[in-house]
Amino acid sequence: MSGVALSPLPATMPVLLSTALGTALCSASANTLNQIQEVPFDAQMKRTRTRPLVRRAITPMHAAGFAAVTGVAGPLLMLTAVGPTTACLGAANIALYAGLYTWMKRRSVYNTWVGSVVGALPPLMGWTACGGQLLPSSTHPIELFLPSSVLDLSLVNNPLAPFALFMLLFSWQFPHFNALSYLVRDSYAQAGYRMLSIFSPAKNALVSLRHATLLIPICSVLVPLSGLTTWMFALTSLIPNLICVRAAWWFWRRGGEKEARVVFQHSLWYLPVMLGLMMFHKQGMEWLEWLGISRERADNDNEKKTVLQ
Repeated sequence: MSGVALSPLPATMPVLLSTALGTALCSASANTLNQIQEVPFDAQMKRTRTRPLVRRAITPMHAAGFAAVTGVAGPLLMLTAVGPTTACLGAANIALYAGLYTWMKRRSVYNTWVGSVVGALPPLMGWTACGGQLLPSSTHPIELFLPSSVLDLSLVNNPLAPFALFMLLFSWQFPHFNALSYLVRDSYAQAGYRMLSIFSPAKNALVSLRHATLLIPICSVLVPLSGLTTWMFALTSLIPNLICVRAAWWFWRRGGEKEARVVFQHSLWYLPVMLGLMMFHKQGMEWLEWLGISRERADNDNEKKTVLQ
């Protein structure tokens, strides 16, 4: 929904709701297919042993039927109500999560990188739902919005914008998941998962710090440069980013569970705050007009206050 909200292109309520529901159905299918494959491993971990298939609250056939229905309904809904690009992204996410990511979890520590791609695709689905471009073309080349640039909203449908959204979600997942995986590393090891937090806790914390640090240029350079927001976002985003970098720094230096828990807790509020700031600083967004107050009226009120004073 953030991709729809941040798009400069018009969107209707049916498109927004169809995209949200279609994405939810794709997510339900992907998660169900993942859990069908991991029943014996989920049973060994405290965090997952209460899942429905492990508890035998539902049968594998029931779960497979649910996964099939939601896996077809999600892309089909987006194909008919939104568009083929969004539907293809939804179907690709099911395949990536339930296929490649699930397969890699017991074979390579790089499963986290694949999982981060899965988590970074939904905002692109919102972007394409509005008709936004993902790749540059002769009609939609990459545009750079410098602080001195004159705003032209017709150019904000910029392929650099969805890339900025993708990178924000991609990098956010490393502090989020690496901290979580460190906290439950014993359970992952017992179930035979190959996680960086098991084989190299120090490198696991370093990767978390790298991506927490990378979020600063993503937010302060790439996002406003793409035209998604004004350059004021480069300044206001610094505070939450520096808070998270500081936590990731101590996680890397000390490597304790207390530090990992702080990084994880920060990651929970980080996305809503950052996306909220992006909406507040969205290019062309006139909040006074949106609230029903014209700029002229606000200026007149200020003049009256000055005269009275």
